[in-house]
Amino acid sequence: MQGASSHGWPDHQRGVSPPSGSDARQTDEFQFAQALVSSRHNVSPKRLAEPGPDAEQLEGLLGLAAAAPDHGLLTPWRFVLVPTQQRHRLAEVFALALIDRDAGATLEQIESAREKAYRAPLLLVAIARLGPREPDIPPLERMVSMGAAIQNMLLGAHAMGYGAGLTSGQAMSSPRLRRLLGLADGESAVCCINIGTVTKRKSPLRARPTPAEILSVMLEPTAGGLG
Repeated sequence: MQGASSHGWPDHQRGVSPPSGSDARQTDEFQFAQALVSSRHNVSPKRLAEPGPDAEQLEGLLGLAAAAPDHGLLTPWRFVLVPTQQRHRLAEVFALALIDRDAGATLEQIESAREKAYRAPLLLVAIARLGPREPDIPPLERMVSMGAAIQNMLLGAHAMGYGAGLTSGQAMSSPRLRRLLGLADGESAVCCINIGTVTKRKSPLRARPTPAEILSVMLEPTAGGLG
């Protein structure tokens, strides 16, 4: 990673031996990170209200996004802020995108599509930049960087005391949305990032996979197997 030593530690920690075993689990930094990450959960925009992050807090969240891993230093993502006074334009695009997909959509469904643009106090559209670039980093690696950037923002919002959630849907691929957001060739709208004050919390948190469920170990090849 950029800015890491040969041991994988950040530049400012070079020469400092990493803690091991139980010592690593008991550091204040790890305990804080563990508590922050494990307590974060997706919050539906329906349960987000004012106030949302102010301009200074938004700048801080974007700074966290900028700290995401970025092979090739391409910054293969960006964000479009949809301010309150522009929500009606996004709402209209959501409605028309639904009609484009389903000419038989009911008035209730169309109004529901419009309403999605007004839910969260802060609404960002995450844009992936997957077109030709130098160096030619594969699209999957760029999406990993984008996911890390978004997660950094979600964790930052959680640390600020806000709720946040991601929403997407077929409207993300609508030509109407592309025009509204001014997307260039090679750019794609991926999801909306919704941030605000939680009005109602759901409990309990969803079940999460255990370490044993997400880890496997490479074993020695069996007799007659490929080396």
